[in-house]
Amino acid sequence: MNKIFKKEEWLGNIKGDILAGIVVAIALIPEAIGFSLVAGLDPMVGLYGSFILSIIIAFTGGRPGMITGATGATALLVGTLVKTNGVEYLFAAGILAGILQVTLGLLGIAKLLKFIPRAVMVGFINALGIMIFLAQLEHFSGANTLFYILLVSALLILYIAPRYIKQIPAPLIAIIFLSALVIFMKLEVSNVGMMGEIKRQLPVFSIPSVPLSLETLSIIFPTSLAIAIVGLLESLLTVTIVDDLTQTKSSKRHEAIGQGIAGITNGFFGGLSGCAMIGQSIINVKNGGRTRLSSLTAGVVLITMIMSFGSLVSQIPMAVLVAIMITVSIGTIDWHSFEYMRRAPINETLVMLVTIVAVLFTHNLAIGVGLGVLLSALFFMVKNSTIHVSQSKETVTISGQLFFATVDELLEKLNKLDSTTVSVIDVSGLTVRDDAGVKAVLSLRDYLKDRSIEIIGFKDTDSKFVDSLEPYLRKSSH
Repeated sequence: MNKIFKKEEWLGNIKGDILAGIVVAIALIPEAIGFSLVAGLDPMVGLYGSFILSIIIAFTGGRPGMITGATGATALLVGTLVKTNGVEYLFAAGILAGILQVTLGLLGIAKLLKFIPRAVMVGFINALGIMIFLAQLEHFSGANTLFYILLVSALLILYIAPRYIKQIPAPLIAIIFLSALVIFMKLEVSNVGMMGEIKRQLPVFSIPSVPLSLETLSIIFPTSLAIAIVGLLESLLTVTIVDDLTQTKSSKRHEAIGQGIAGITNGFFGGLSGCAMIGQSIINVKNGGRTRLSSLTAGVVLITMIMSFGSLVSQIPMAVLVAIMITVSIGTIDWHSFEYMRRAPINETLVMLVTIVAVLFTHNLAIGVGLGVLLSALFFMVKNSTIHVSQSKETVTISGQLFFATVDELLEKLNKLDSTTVSVIDVSGLTVRDDAGVKAVLSLRDYLKDRSIEIIGFKDTDSKFVDSLEPYLRKSSH
């Protein structure tokens, strides 16, 4: 924790961090509002969430130069809870999610990231992109011609402007230009103000107005767990990306705990739950952001803009925000993965597709990731559940992975051998994985002792590994 207060963590890149933080703050506004609408919330909930998370993570995070805010990953998880129970339950769920994240961080959850297969990661990201896009479809219902004109115009700006203008984010250009056009021409079109009031005030501390009961816990816990897992998954994935971009190392354990602390604080100040933002973090790094100062700057500038220009923000046309969210979804999806699926092993493709389909069907990113990991583990087990047995004159060679799923196969193959000529069994290529495997080796050794057949090749000298477990195994078999 002392590292947080080191000078280089804050003042090693002042100019770059401040400029990058300003750019990120501008880019946060449309996404924070857009994700609020995805979750069925007042725009201020998303804006407060991005403000609080950016400020707190600057002090608690383990990856300097990474941006945290209200995200689509968490916004997609809370819609049902908000619709069914109200926004106060959302804040309570966010606090509980933060507590879970701190707990998981202390337990070393970050180390488990390496066990999540790439196919699951890609499936998770693709599903997130698809869900963000699908969440925009409701805005097309009853839309007039002007809506579509603004939508297409915004999309053109978003894709063409970056080719010629590098200093100003394309979303900001689209917002300023098209909002000014609508205001100047007094065009009748749906805007952010119609979705909720943009308040020019700071968030205030408050305890969520929910009963402190087991019933409340049962209501919020599934959502909290999903927020905690998905938030950590996306945050740790973003940490890895920023580490690669900056060619520096960070503390994933520290980041997991920091995300939890930020989430707890955010819930008490009425913000939408969030996590590290892949897109905004990349924007920050590419614009020169490297230290904690960039995240702090982003949060301060964001709330300053809301306090100063809140009335103008409320006049942003919804068509422009929809266009921005569409580009976010397109940019989130890993399009190269679909080409990879044509050449990848069938099990990799199935894991990716199951993750995507499960997320889209359940609207829960955590369930999709869980099923993907489970299926991947099953494929791995099947792939490694083959025992090879061969005989050469008087020697039988056994290799492979011996565990509960391969014991019967080993015994069947041994029964097919001509045991009358065997004097040595070589198990140097055999790896014993579990209790069932050890029991099988013990049984085999005892059986062969009476027949003067020697077992050689245990990785532990004189089979000490098996001998050390023998008393326990014999006791547990009774």
